[in-house]
Amino acid sequence: MINVSSTAEDILASARALIIAGGYNGFSYADVAEIVGIRKPSIHHHFASKVDLVRTLVSRYREEAAAGLAALERNIPDTREQLRNYVGYWEACITDATAPFCVCALLASELPILPEEVALEVRSHFRFLASWLASVMERGKRKGQLKLSGTARVEAEGFMATIHGAMLSARAYGDPKMFGVITAPLLDRLSTKH
Repeated sequence: MINVSSTAEDILASARALIIAGGYNGFSYADVAEIVGIRKPSIHHHFASKVDLVRTLVSRYREEAAAGLAALERNIPDTREQLRNYVGYWEACITDATAPFCVCALLASELPILPEEVALEVRSHFRFLASWLASVMERGKRKGQLKLSGTARVEAEGFMATIHGAMLSARAYGDPKMFGVITAPLLDRLSTKH
């Protein structure tokens, strides 16, 4: 876990919101300084460059995701319910606008223009999430809780793409309910219980 000061936390939170709103090139240190209520040199004290700031943000995002998914596994033994809770987390975030989009999914759409250090972190997040989903799919198949139409890895990639696509659709239509409209059939298709 990366320990950072309260100001650094505020800087990271504002950068995250700005990236979700407008992408990597859609914000500057001046925007962050205005939101946090500090001067631009204060940001440089915590993050020498925008690359450092966004690389740290994505790294922390992956750590938070890992902790959340580990808690899901500890607290919910049924793989169907793990997937349902993962989808439910995003559905709630999109509905109440606390996190209307996965910051890594948004940054992935900008990979060709991202600095390599940031791109590496984004790819690491995707690899991590795909691995977790594949392990859930494999366990679910083995326990008879999930029915897969392909390998666990292929199903995991399709699941992840559907979740990210549902985020895009909800945003494009300006309707948070679109997320659930798209993801509900995905969960139904995977479940051995109907």
